[in-house]
Amino acid sequence: MSQDDYKRRDELVRKGLRFSQIRLMAALEETGQISAAAAQMAITQPAASRLLAELNRTTGTELYERHARGIILTEAGRRFAASARAILRQLDDARDQIAELSQGLRGLVRIGAVTGPALEIVLPVIRELRVTYPEIEVAVIVDTSDKLSEALLSHELDFYIGRLLADTDARAVEMRPIGPEPVGLIVRLEHPLTRKEGVRLEDCLVYDWVMQPPGGLQRRAVETYLLETGYRLPQRVLGTSSLLLTLAIISETNAIAPVARSVGEFYTARSGLGGNIRLLDVTPDLAVSTYSLIQRHGERPPPPVARVLDLIGKQIARLGG
Repeated sequence: MSQDDYKRRDELVRKGLRFSQIRLMAALEETGQISAAAAQMAITQPAASRLLAELNRTTGTELYERHARGIILTEAGRRFAASARAILRQLDDARDQIAELSQGLRGLVRIGAVTGPALEIVLPVIRELRVTYPEIEVAVIVDTSDKLSEALLSHELDFYIGRLLADTDARAVEMRPIGPEPVGLIVRLEHPLTRKEGVRLEDCLVYDWVMQPPGGLQRRAVETYLLETGYRLPQRVLGTSSLLLTLAIISETNAIAPVARSVGEFYTARSGLGGNIRLLDVTPDLAVSTYSLIQRHGERPPPPVARVLDLIGKQIARLGG
């Protein structure tokens, strides 16, 4: 901004423009009479006349002309009155927006979720919000629990649905347990195992697998399950935390991938990837440990966050959590 722009900014305010004069000019344009404009503002006519005289001096021009039946705004007066109306409308809009914020009808809500709950819990709530509270903006991060926990404690998230890892200070959060996260194995529609009768888990171990990188919670759960049920671990594993890459590999190869069962069910439906993915019914009791709704301890959520949390809670209840 140039020096001249700085000098011109707020020039009328610095010369003594009052907010009552802005209101008066808007009322004067509406009524065409000083007495009526004064009555609208609940001030006397002499007080209104003084305000208008001061405004003429502040702007350095005549804003109105007197006539027998009232006043007529000059071209300068009409432009000032139009600006006055715009200012008052903007303030009314600001009032409405502030009220909506305080009532939880507007604002930004930042949600984190691991993949399964993102589809089972967060997605239905987002659909509901688009209809019931369209002015609430939602930002969703889908990631692993360690990343989500870090984001929550650094105030980058309002809450997340996932797990609290061992190295996180439990005193810093509040948790509502939801339940274990069932895991299923997915393959492409034309995979050899989809044409085989009586597929068993051991049949899956001869193929490549796509899993989380070593140390990932879901990968540990899968490997523990295999070992505890007497199976060997897959010999060839591609490690990735990207669901997109996992689905791409599954769609184009004979690889097998463990995913949250809700994810598998979503993508095996005809509405998800055209039904080109299939779930193998070989691990009915495989699950990752209980996940929870996790918030920062001792914080009262802002109204829009509280409203979304209420919807999240109702969706959890519908799922039996």
